[in-house]
Amino acid sequence: MIDKQNIIKIVEEKLIASEYYLVDVVVKPGNLIIVEIDHDEAVNIDDCVALSRHIEAHLDRDVEDFELEVGSAGITAPFKVLRQYTKNVGNEVEMLLKSGVKLTGVLKSADESGVILSIEKKVKPEGAKRKVIVQEELSYTFDEIKYTKYLIRFK
Repeated sequence: MIDKQNIIKIVEEKLIASEYYLVDVVVKPGNLIIVEIDHDEAVNIDDCVALSRHIEAHLDRDVEDFELEVGSAGITAPFKVLRQYTKNVGNEVEMLLKSGVKLTGVLKSADESGVILSIEKKVKPEGAKRKVIVQEELSYTFDEIKYTKYLIRFK
């Protein structure tokens, strides 16, 4: 079986001089290698092809045959690395906590310690007849989050 760490090393070696970053490497049974990359702007198909060729040049099909897929992390796919969180600061996201609570809000910040999510909440002030919308900032560590993904809304 092909070694995942070896693939990670080969990919990072190629991406170190570019603005692309590695999101995930999966090696499935039958030696299916799936490499996901991302970029702060957009992922170019030509760069995926170049990375694919680079990986193939560093692996020997005579020793072990494999199938290789190189692509971008999908827009609706959950975030897997911190850089995807920082890329989406200011965007509306959907977050599912490990406790089962699902939240939608604007990602305010993200760093190694966790994220801050700004949500809108309806609150009835004391003595008021109607509820008003207030902003609330919630802080979560990555250990509390099951997934976070970019939220697409059609208005």
